[in-house]
Amino acid sequence: MKKKKIVVFTGAGISAESGLKTFRDSGGLWEEYKVEDVATPEAWLDNPVRVLEFYNMRRRQAVGAKPNPAHLALVQLETIYDVQIITQNIDDLHEKAGSKKILHLHGEINKCRSSIDDSLIYPVKGTDLKMGQLCEKNSQLRPHIVWFGEFVPMMEHANILASSADIFIIIGTSLNVYPAAGLVNFVPEKVPKYLIDPQGVSKDYIPNLNINRKKAGVGVPELVKNLLK
Repeated sequence: MKKKKIVVFTGAGISAESGLKTFRDSGGLWEEYKVEDVATPEAWLDNPVRVLEFYNMRRRQAVGAKPNPAHLALVQLETIYDVQIITQNIDDLHEKAGSKKILHLHGEINKCRSSIDDSLIYPVKGTDLKMGQLCEKNSQLRPHIVWFGEFVPMMEHANILASSADIFIIIGTSLNVYPAAGLVNFVPEKVPKYLIDPQGVSKDYIPNLNINRKKAGVGVPELVKNLLK
């Protein structure tokens, strides 16, 4: 018998409970850095050393982070469902938890790529990426991150996955960052949708949406328990 497909869309809120700072919340990274200085193609051209150090700090932070109950609960769903995770997060907490199918929309902190050929992607050795580290075409390696203003290459694939969901779960995101926030529009109207986030979201434009205004570490295990019944 074919398993029902659950597509899970995760944002910064799920990682925050593992101690990783979010960009938009109080005390988040944007309070320390201007987005235009560290997360745009223009920033890379203007000051690549600063950009590399910003992501080196994030990488060092991510190394010690551990999955929280929300990440671990999602793995349990795989016992009876076909689970596909689509994440806006660049950390590897879903991988650490043991989830098998993960699509990173905005790149991965533990990878780097050529600054002239996007197809040349490599693991970062250690925690720091430095000036002078080159790809096989002799160009500087940059973080494998989708910066603001850049094309999101995995978006079309994510839209296709969303359209195939039997159940759609949204965790830890306010659905404010586009194009990723538009993902829910590709989920069929009849499909049950669950949003777990303290901020909630206006449900006027999302049919068949159930909202749980709890933190991911509490709300996700509760939902998983119900879905496994």
